[in-house]
Amino acid sequence: MSHPTNLPAWQALQKNFEQTRNEHMREMFEKDPARAERYWLEVGGVHVDFSKNRINDTILANLVDLAKQSGLQERMQQMFNGEKINQTENRAVLHVALRNRSNRPIKVDGQDVMPEVNSVLKRMGEFAHAVRSGEWLGYTNQVITDVVNIGIGGSDLGPYMMCTALEDFGHPRLNMHFVSNVDGAQLRDTLEKVHPETTLFIIASKTFTTQETLTNAQTARKWFLKEGSEKDIAKHFVAVSTNKKAVAEFGIDTDHMFEFWDWVGGRYSLWSAIGLPIMLYLSEENFIEMLEGAHEMDNHFINTPLEKNLPALLGLVGIWYINFYGGGSQVIAPYDQHLHRLPRFIQQLDMESNGKQVQMDGTPVQTETGPIIWGETGINGQHAFFQLLHQGTHVTPIDLIASLEKRSNLPGHHEILLSNVFAQAEAFMRGKTPEEARAELQAQGVSADRIDALVSHKTFSGNRPTNMILLDRLNPRNLGSLIAMYEHKVFTQGVVWGINSFDQWGVELGKQLAKTILAELTNTIDPQKHDTSTSRLIRLYRQVNCAEDGTCDLLK
Repeated sequence: MSHPTNLPAWQALQKNFEQTRNEHMREMFEKDPARAERYWLEVGGVHVDFSKNRINDTILANLVDLAKQSGLQERMQQMFNGEKINQTENRAVLHVALRNRSNRPIKVDGQDVMPEVNSVLKRMGEFAHAVRSGEWLGYTNQVITDVVNIGIGGSDLGPYMMCTALEDFGHPRLNMHFVSNVDGAQLRDTLEKVHPETTLFIIASKTFTTQETLTNAQTARKWFLKEGSEKDIAKHFVAVSTNKKAVAEFGIDTDHMFEFWDWVGGRYSLWSAIGLPIMLYLSEENFIEMLEGAHEMDNHFINTPLEKNLPALLGLVGIWYINFYGGGSQVIAPYDQHLHRLPRFIQQLDMESNGKQVQMDGTPVQTETGPIIWGETGINGQHAFFQLLHQGTHVTPIDLIASLEKRSNLPGHHEILLSNVFAQAEAFMRGKTPEEARAELQAQGVSADRIDALVSHKTFSGNRPTNMILLDRLNPRNLGSLIAMYEHKVFTQGVVWGINSFDQWGVELGKQLAKTILAELTNTIDPQKHDTSTSRLIRLYRQVNCAEDGTCDLLK
């Protein structure tokens, strides 16, 4: 398999980098004020200004050529057509089918998947209506007031993020809770807030064997049975899974099991039955709006030339920093409190997808691949880690995300918020020269000696790249478009690097080792051979938690 470094476009980009690496964006804007119009794209209610990047028309053209030479367009068609592009697991990758609102046939192994997709979506809608309307009653004939989603990874991060972000659209009676951590503190704290007779549990696990999820689910089941009976479980537990046998053995009525398919990757699954908590909270209509927004971005991605293709260009500009500037991380900074969980969602989407060290054919990559994704709400970040972004030594691209519409009726708040996000983008780009810092200090009446001591500290190099991502308003449709944009951006980068963005074998080793260590911690098996550090940790645990006869009580 060819490495991207061998492609003509890569060689051209290497020359571009050498020619422009010391160019400042201040100069770029002075020479070319129209770049703000050219480097601006809109899809539906999503507007993106990518003009504050260290790029020019030639660099962008070569990045587009890199995508073409990497086979991005062919790969896009393969994904949308249901071909098994996840080769290591022999699976199609069809989150686009889950939001295929045009309902065009999409076939896997010769069978159109859309009838099943639509059937599950219809069942989800009927169930959501029953719960929201009060038709679905608990075992004491009370309406449901609390929904507890028990899942982990993609079965938690996406639904949690969407329900938090779109709280303004939520049902006023329903309180949403999300449990993912096998640390019992999270489940305990949740159970202390809810009541068995008015709580609905959603157990989200594709195989219904995920250790963390099943441990939490069994504990929730025992908690419920202290007041309810076995037959009452059917009224308070539903499942999102593919394993009917395990679901039935748990006590859940399989009529209340919502299925999805092996072509739905966990971090791409919020559009599927995994999104049941979203639909329960927001309504079927708003869930469909979310799908519509994602479908609009899908249509843009598959039908728009790469030169004007928003997700593709964002992915390519990201490659420019990762592979040429050595920018190994990226910040997600939403200027909206309701989006405070978005950085964690994007973190899994990107890092689990493109954190790979071999290409599709198994040969080692010759470039850096996925960046480290991190972030926080922008206003909080300004008083925390923005210092490093402004004056540190790293090149760290930043996505600044905000909503244009004022949601709050608190006068002045939204204007202060947006003035900050716009100002940060300008500050990252412009910086502050020594001459500007000196003039500023002189205007403040600072002594000459003090000015000489302070100038270097008050100088900002600027030239720090940002993307300004603005939503008309934060609603289900626009958030659907935004998430789909990031999905396709990650896909674009994976294709250029020649890696499989849709498997995650790296998470398996720790799980395998944990099974052995768990058996050792509970004295189920004799001590196994480990490195001396791990063996010492196991012994320490047992000294603290096990009785003299060697028994270790899991229920303590």
